[in-house]
Amino acid sequence: MHSCFDRKIIQYMARVCQVTGKRPMTGHQVSFSNKKSKRRFYPNLQTRRFYLQEEDRWITLRLSAKGLRTINKKGLYQVVKELRAAGQQI
Repeated sequence: MHSCFDRKIIQYMARVCQVTGKRPMTGHQVSFSNKKSKRRFYPNLQTRRFYLQEEDRWITLRLSAKGLRTINKKGLYQVVKELRAAGQQI
């Protein structure tokens, strides 16, 4: 039985491109005096909605700028087929 107070479970995704697999990398923040402290370099991630004509539906992908270029080059359906073959649920 469900009540009106049921909460929706929110899943947070990691900062990872779904197409290329790019992830944050670590490096140094270097000050003028050449002191170094750890920092993270994040990929340029964009959330984009695409219309998949073959399945007559919209899909949402979180991808980097390079992932967007990959979709432009190969085509959306081909990229989705490769992602599903790799085990991703889309």
